[in-house]
Amino acid sequence: MTDQHSFDFGAYQRAAARTGAPIATDHPIVYPTLGLVNEAGEVAGKVKKIFRDRQGVITDADREALTGELGDVLWYLSELCTRLEIRLEDVATHNIAKLADRAARGVLGGDGDQR
Repeated sequence: MTDQHSFDFGAYQRAAARTGAPIATDHPIVYPTLGLVNEAGEVAGKVKKIFRDRQGVITDADREALTGELGDVLWYLSELCTRLEIRLEDVATHNIAKLADRAARGVLGGDGDQR
């Protein structure tokens, strides 16, 4: 094992390249998936700053900014569902049923999709 101060990142990149390969990204779900993740990251960044800079005090300006970002999240989610031929209301219904089942079994907390 190499000391963390002398780690050879060039060697790491060469080793990583042996396991990587180009992946075609010309599928119609790529753009909305990347947009969804990007916008969710923007929401997270705004929330982080609320706690970092104002100890969790949420202002009207924060709500306005988050409303815009959450709208962008919703748009990309809707587009992804459309391209996957999934109805957004089916996603919502499935999610509520899943959470109600977990609540009934007392497993809302914890990790894993198969709770």
